[in-house]
Order: sequence, then C-alpha cells, then structure tokens
Amino acid sequence: MNFISKSIINGSFIIFLLIAFHISIAQRPGSYNAIYSGVPWLDDKGNVVSAHGANIVKDNGRYYLFGEAHTDTSNAFVGFNCYSSPDLYNWKFERIALPVQASGKLGPNRVGERPKVMKCPKTGEYIMYMHVDTLGYIDQFVGYATSKTITGPYVFKGPLLFNGKPVKKWDMGTFQDKDGTGYVLLHGGDIYKLSDDYKSVSEQVNKAMTSGFESPAIFRKDSIYYFLGSHLTSWEKNDNYYYTATSLKGPWTSRGLFAPEGTLTWNSQTTFVLPIEGSKETTYLFMGDRWSFPKQASAATYVWQPLIVSGTSLSIPKFREAWKINTSTGVALPSTIGKKTIENTDNRFITYSGNWQHESDSTSVSSSDEKGASLSVKFRGTQIGLYGLSGPTGGYARINLKNTKGKMVLSSLVDMYTKYPLVSLQFLSPFVPKGNYTLTVSVTGEHGNWSDKRKNVYGSTGNLVSLDKIFIND
Repeated sequence: MNFISKSIINGSFIIFLLIAFHISIAQRPGSYNAIYSGVPWLDDKGNVVSAHGANIVKDNGRYYLFGEAHTDTSNAFVGFNCYSSPDLYNWKFERIALPVQASGKLGPNRVGERPKVMKCPKTGEYIMYMHVDTLGYIDQFVGYATSKTITGPYVFKGPLLFNGKPVKKWDMGTFQDKDGTGYVLLHGGDIYKLSDDYKSVSEQVNKAMTSGFESPAIFRKDSIYYFLGSHLTSWEKNDNYYYTATSLKGPWTSRGLFAPEGTLTWNSQTTFVLPIEGSKETTYLFMGDRWSFPKQASAATYVWQPLIVSGTSLSIPKFREAWKINTSTGVALPSTIGKKTIENTDNRFITYSGNWQHESDSTSVSSSDEKGASLSVKFRGTQIGLYGLSGPTGGYARINLKNTKGKMVLSSLVDMYTKYPLVSLQFLSPFVPKGNYTLTVSVTGEHGNWSDKRKNVYGSTGNLVSLDKIFIND
C-alpha cells in the first residue's frame, strides 16, 4: 500500500518474531492435500505461514515462497520469510531470508514490504526486491538484497538506482520475461527494466498510466501481457482490475475487473501470478492477500485461485475454497472439504457456553459477540473445518483443538470480518492422526480496525463470531 492509503502506526519495540505466531502445534503437524483459501495454513513446524505481499520462485523442481513476516502489535519490519514446497500445499519453513538489520533503512522501526525474488540469468545470483520506508510512509524507495543461494540469507544493498537516483515509490512487484529480462513494477503502472546483473535500472519502459493501481503484478501468456492491480483502500479489500498489451511498453488497454463485481476480488488483494507449467497445460495461479490489521501475523490469510485466461480475457468467475494442482501436468482440479456435516443446532455434538443467538432464517447460524462465550465440538476423525458467517460486524475467534488428554494440538485466530455478509470456510485443520478431539471456538471480544492519513476508518464495527456448520473427515 502507498503512504496515502496506509494507516499511521506508532513505532513499537520489535519483539522476537516467533512469539507473534499465534498458531502453534504441540506435535508434528499434519499435512494438506489441496490449496485452501481464506483459512490459516500451518508450516512443517506447526507455525502459521507468514508470507504476505509474496511471490513464488520455482528452483530445481521445488517452489520457494517469499513474503512479509509480521507481528500482531506493529507494522514495523520484522523480516522476510522463505518457505519451500514440492506441491504448493505443504510448506517447510526455511529461514528468515532477510532479517531486521541492526540499523539503517531496514533496521528497527522501519517498514519492509512486498518482497519479490528473481534469479539473475547472467550471474546466477538471487536478487530480492522490496518496498522500504518509515512507519509514517515518508521515505519510500525500492530496495534490493542479494544471495548466492535461494533461501538466503540475503544481504541488503540499499536502494535500486535509476540514473544514479533511488526509485521512489511504494507498492512494487517484479516480472521476469521469457528471455530472462527482469522488470520492477510500481503502483500506477510504472515498469522499469533491470540491467543485466539485476542490480540497477537500465530503462523506464512504461510510465504510470492511472492513479492508484497498487499491488502491481504482471504475467504473460503467449504474446499477451496481463497487468493486475488494486484500488487504494488501505488494507481493505476492493475489486481489483487489469490491463493487457502485446508489449511492456504499451499501449495498455483497460479490461476492467477479473473477479465478479462486488466480491472485492474474492476478498483479497493481488500480490503475484505464478504460471504452473506442466506437460499438459499451464495453470495461472492468482496469489492474493486477505489482510487482517492489526493481527497480520496470526489472522491474515491467503486467497490462491486458478485464473481463466483466454485471449485478452482474464477471470476468476467463481471462488474455489479447495482445489488441487498437479504440478507435473499443470492441470487444476476441484476438491471437496469434509465427509461428515454437523449443523450448528445439533446438540449431540455441539455445546454452547455464554450468550449465543440461534438464527433460523436463510443464514441459519449461531452467533455471539459476548467476550468469552464459546462452543465446543467433540469428534473422532483426522480433520475438522468450520463454516461461519463473516460480515461488517465480525470479530476475532480463538480456535483450539485438543486431544483426549487435554493436550493442545493447535490454536488459531480467525478473522470473521468482511464488508458484506458471506457464509464461508473460516477454519480448516491440517490432517492429524485419527483419534478423538475437542474443538473449541471462543469469542475474543476484539476486531480489526484501522485508519489512514485521511482519517478514513476501516474495518469491523463489532466482535461477532458465528458458526454455520462443522465438517469432519474420518
């Protein structure tokens, strides 16, 4: 986000990153068998996958995910994380690829956002680009860091220069063309061509063509380039849009939205598009962020969807809560969630504590905004998920999963805020050893809220937590 649309956040002392991870697991975590959107993911160590503003690089047959680490207390830079995966479902935490510097532009109480990594064909080095700034967003520039190995650690080199001067804008992205040429993208539509060693800018190939258009991302199919971006609404979701051209120099043609109007890009913001090239076809993976300020570490999630690309048409016509991708063939297939359903009114399995309202209209949900109110579900199986009603008054829910000995298996924080009412998947556990478990959902009495420099207020107006139904895999 740029300085106009970002909130003003008072600097605070940066706490050790792992303390901020609010999803933890007491035993070795289970696995996932599909891509799930809008729910927290756990890595191989049982911590929440924290990699927002991200990109993915395929290297030696493995996928590497780079993104922003966060805390739940401040927007100050706490490092860029690196994860790896063989299948895009299960992520191994590799390391903090670029940590907080002892001092300077990426030191304490600074901002580091939207890391993007590319491998330079000429040198074989891995180059990471990022937006660097102050907490008040008044010292912005595109920075870069280098590493001889993909996982890092990356060494911060300072600003990326064009004609001897830093490239000074906010939201940024990168694109590597089929010939290996690298480009840096900036909000508004600026495109800068990188030098052969990827460490400076050699040419500005496209100038800003519109106001806003932040979180820029470009991909190419055949001879057509697709340029995606979002409106300026801070961490709030909006209907993202795109342009097409047959040259990065333009002319670019506005094509409108690529998700149905009013869905707010399925409640996400563009960050990157990954072509998954296989033996049969190529699937274009849209990667979006579902922000959750201030609890970005524990409650912000991801929306990953297959794009339909045909000529100059780009769309995500329906939301897939679960889908599979064969990384060898490139074929995307639908997937299902759960085999057994428990409705929210089924008192054989669900016990409510505190003040809950049980609706009987078309939404048919049980809901509460009373701090400390809870519900619990006893079940036997290998995986559990829950659907709930998100909306303008949605709040944070604490979800705990325990075994029969009362030992915590995992704990998760879930954000039930959206601008419009929507019943959707809110939580899904990884697969765990088959056994007897208790899932508890509690109302925290908190909700996401923030303001920008124009004093616009965003976020929820209430603390409501709801349950529609439970799904269980045996």
